[in-house]
Amino acid sequence: MSTFFYMLLAFVVGILVGWFIWGRLRGELDGLRGDLDRTRSERDRLRADSDRLKGELDACGRARADLESRLRDAPSAKSGADKAATPAPAAMMSTPTTATSAKAASAKPASAKKPAATKTAAAPKPAAKTAAPKKAAAPAAKKAAAPTTGKADNLRRLIGVGPVNERLLKGLGVTTYAQIAAWTEADVKRVEEVLNFDGRISREKWIEQAKLLAAGDEAEFARQFPSAGTASNS
Repeated sequence: MSTFFYMLLAFVVGILVGWFIWGRLRGELDGLRGDLDRTRSERDRLRADSDRLKGELDACGRARADLESRLRDAPSAKSGADKAATPAPAAMMSTPTTATSAKAASAKPASAKKPAATKTAAAPKPAAKTAAPKKAAAPAAKKAAAPTTGKADNLRRLIGVGPVNERLLKGLGVTTYAQIAAWTEADVKRVEEVLNFDGRISREKWIEQAKLLAAGDEAEFARQFPSAGTASNS
């Protein structure tokens, strides 16, 4: 009887010990499964970031190729402009011939001295007329150069503008919020072709963001775009 009791006790103790060990092993197994799921999600996130960076790198490469092609075409355009500007001296040289012909015509009648003096005095007038466009061209040059002046803004405050897009925008000459706020549909289309976007500028409301920042309305900007300036900004 005592032997049976000890055997039964040993059997019960073995079951309890086995259940305890199984519970611990099962808890560790669940922990390993959770770590595996977290590792998989991290791997998927890294793959998504890698694909996004590849896309930005491809866009940067295309923008670089476009800029290089523009730089290659710039000397030819400049030479064409120089060739178009070369006939100007011929037009300038035509005025002395007309003046000399007027002098020759006025020298034939001996008694007409006063009209000859008036004609010779009127001869320098074409020079004054030719000099007038230079004065008008100076304000035009100043107006063309005016938009390029100004302090550059932090374009990365805009949602959707990361380091790569900021470099591409600066390569296009876009450095301020005011420039983006004044974009037209043609400007948006041109910028999206360079940045390899497809409607992203309108979806992320770059122009609306730039208008608020250009006006200095930080409170309204923070209310409408609360995710600006966070890690998911770009």
